[in-house]
Amino acid sequence: MIRYSLQCADGHGFEEWFSNSADFDAQKAAGTLTCPECGGKNVDKGIMAPSVAKASASAPAPACPPQGCGGCAFAGGH
Repeated sequence: MIRYSLQCADGHGFEEWFSNSADFDAQKAAGTLTCPECGGKNVDKGIMAPSVAKASASAPAPACPPQGCGGCAFAGGH
């Protein structure tokens, strides 16, 4: 699922969920997208910021294996 910020020709902004980007394109081509405020069918994607998940502050750092592990992949070596 993907959520798009949409905007009609009159400048009304709203959000909709789609199965994928092709689903948006298909609905736009079919004229089934409508603005919930004015009912306009001239709808395009609005400006969007990516949704980036933040790392959990409570997640522990990975443990380093003991020195001399033989072929350690950790940066900086041991």
